[in-house]
Amino acid sequence: MGASSLQVILIRCTPEPQELAAMGAKLCYSAAGIGEIRQGIESRDQSAFLAQLVNSGHLSPIEHACFTFGIEGVSRSLLAQITRHRIASFSVKSQRYVSAASAAGEDKVFNYIVPPRIRAMGPELVAEFEKQMRQIQTWYDFWVEKLGRRGESSNEDARFVLPNAAETKILATMNARELLHFFSVRCCRRAQWEIRALATEMLRQVRAVAPVLFRDAGPSCLRGECPEGAMSCGRSAEVREAFSAL
Repeated sequence: MGASSLQVILIRCTPEPQELAAMGAKLCYSAAGIGEIRQGIESRDQSAFLAQLVNSGHLSPIEHACFTFGIEGVSRSLLAQITRHRIASFSVKSQRYVSAASAAGEDKVFNYIVPPRIRAMGPELVAEFEKQMRQIQTWYDFWVEKLGRRGESSNEDARFVLPNAAETKILATMNARELLHFFSVRCCRRAQWEIRALATEMLRQVRAVAPVLFRDAGPSCLRGECPEGAMSCGRSAEVREAFSAL
């Protein structure tokens, strides 16, 4: 164990998410029965209708489409950020029930995330960071021992010395509307680097299964002026190019 890196897997999504969104929207405006609406949707391409739906801001129908991601190699710092997105469901590896002491392998240290700017400083400073993580491991083990090695009743207090760098694992589910909001905020260059990398990879994966719903998804500057004003990164053209090739 030791340094970890981001891993994201789209584990499940609503079957035919775009057809389901189209069905919800058409139901709002049609006198036909659900069976008839479903048959009409399945027999014709709904891409143009869905694009118009999203562009018009009529987004409640796309809430029927849900996406579940398995996320590993992220920090507890990221966990604090992603759980601010309230219209979502999260399951998270517990530091109370999963001991960092028992999880330590040959390196005798818990999994952790090395920030890119520290890694870019070169191997000497990366080694210093890793040394600090090993020191924290010894502090954690010290408190587990002092607290009697009583499983979760010891872990729940020993974990207070663990850093934001400590790795965690998350199962996260969001509907398509919340994902659009999540991408607009977290794919922005002003977002913290770790959650920006996560959001960008999540977007890449959902575009593969619902390309129309997420065609224009990403930071707000993809769809107009940057909303950050004086705090803008000033690189909207570069951002648009990057997300068009995602």
